[in-house]
Amino acid sequence: MTDMGDEATGQAHPGEPRLPAAVGVVVAIVLYAVLPSSLQVGPRYVIPGLELLLFIPLMLANPRRMSRENRLLRRLSIGLAVLIALSNTTALVLLIRSLVLREATAGGQLLAAAGQVWLTNVLVFALAYWELDRGGPVARFRVARPGLPDADFRFPQDEDHDAISEVASRSSAKSGWAPGFIDYLYVSVTNSSAFSPTDTMPLTVRAKALMAVESVAALMLSVLVVSFAVGLLGS
Repeated sequence: MTDMGDEATGQAHPGEPRLPAAVGVVVAIVLYAVLPSSLQVGPRYVIPGLELLLFIPLMLANPRRMSRENRLLRRLSIGLAVLIALSNTTALVLLIRSLVLREATAGGQLLAAAGQVWLTNVLVFALAYWELDRGGPVARFRVARPGLPDADFRFPQDEDHDAISEVASRSSAKSGWAPGFIDYLYVSVTNSSAFSPTDTMPLTVRAKALMAVESVAALMLSVLVVSFAVGLLGS
């Protein structure tokens, strides 16, 4: 692995801070754990427990910054994101099923559950984008640009190098900027809210497919679940 040097100091970048992504994972785990039991598969704490078992070695390997990676850690990290995604997708399907079969009667509880599923959806797709784009969080900050895999997303900073000086100074080309978890979280929030990309464009088929799935899931929650719950509250 060739370290990406800091253009100002010539030193290798220490790696992306671990905390933002770690908070995202913990929040997603907690949100699933407190869902109504009718929206969970199996005993309440089995899936959250499995997610924690995958998460703990990842935290031990990179407790403060994302600087270490091998094949096992990469598989554990992607496996954790997949497990969170599958459990939340299952919760979404069960939520819609309860509406179709007229099993949902408590509008307030339904609204709360829909909000939990929506927020988890935002977090899990942020994790997916974060894990996949340009080889993942370790590669983005630690590998010199000629050695990075092709980008899945084009951020504004990737094309600001020819803007006015105070904007260009923060561009990828001039500052060595690389997207972190908060950047992907913003992409996920805007995609779930606007049902389309805003300032960050998907470049690859997998990025477009992920954004499409996220948009459809958010739309289903917004139109089907929330409207039904509001109707129950008003009845």
